[in-house]
Amino acid sequence: MTLLRGLCLPLLAACLLAQTPPPAPQPGGQPPQPTVSLSAAPPEKPTPAVPPDKVIITVGDRKITAAEFDRIVDSMPEQYKAAARGPNRTQFAGNLVQMLVLAQEGRRQKLDQTPGFKTLIEFQTENMLATATAAGLNKSNAPDEAQLRKYYDEHKGDFEQVKASHILVRFQGSQAPVKPGQKDLTEAEALAKVQALRQRIEGGEDFAKVAKQESDDAGSGANGGDLGTLTHGQTVPAFEEAAFALKPGELSQPVKTPFGYHLIKVASRDARTFEAARPDLERQSGPPLLQKAIADLVKKASVTLDPEYFPPATPAQ
Repeated sequence: MTLLRGLCLPLLAACLLAQTPPPAPQPGGQPPQPTVSLSAAPPEKPTPAVPPDKVIITVGDRKITAAEFDRIVDSMPEQYKAAARGPNRTQFAGNLVQMLVLAQEGRRQKLDQTPGFKTLIEFQTENMLATATAAGLNKSNAPDEAQLRKYYDEHKGDFEQVKASHILVRFQGSQAPVKPGQKDLTEAEALAKVQALRQRIEGGEDFAKVAKQESDDAGSGANGGDLGTLTHGQTVPAFEEAAFALKPGELSQPVKTPFGYHLIKVASRDARTFEAARPDLERQSGPPLLQKAIADLVKKASVTLDPEYFPPATPAQ
């Protein structure tokens, strides 16, 4: 579905909403720490209950009812819906008005009569219809219980999890910030420091105590280096490889990542149960079934590509 997702990103959301950049990655890949705001935020006003046929936006001769507004919001990606109906409802409506005004001006200039525009409209219609069809195929081809359990049994290693802690020693150029008043260590100095910390722990010092004193990961360091339970794909590759190779109670050698050097200790490791892994199983096994359904439709269709204009694809090296 990579191609379809790329083509079918709702144009309306792109025009009306600005996407918030993701939070900066955390050392070791742990979730970002929550922040507390001490300023009083104005209470969010709930969406008023109005009849579905009530006109709530008028732009020239274009009228939008409450029901139509809901359908517009429903067409957008999930991450935008709550904001469009809640705290950013008025801002969203203002941007929608701007879009409608521009569209009306475009019609006045007869831009909708140009060949290029007509081609684009035809393509967008096909694109939206393809998206709706793919959504239906996705539902009708959802994996059943037996398929999910088979996938789980064949990929049980993917659902391993470890409860881990770490100590981070950053060096110049790493993605972790240097603490105020702390020397910006070279890579060689950081490696020497983390090796010395490892000797202290191997000599009997408590890992959590050393983490609180020495770790450059402020978030986990305050909790003795505790990262909680980690699953595959949650941390940067080098960290994951080292963590999942450790036995419970074992202390790693220094592990280098873009954040610095880590000492990792695993308290326990097990595998998520089938029920706990079910949401991930459905996400991972669903797309291949959808791809097969689409491929079957393509095989049945009458498709011709001009061989001179579209030469055979060169196999990837």
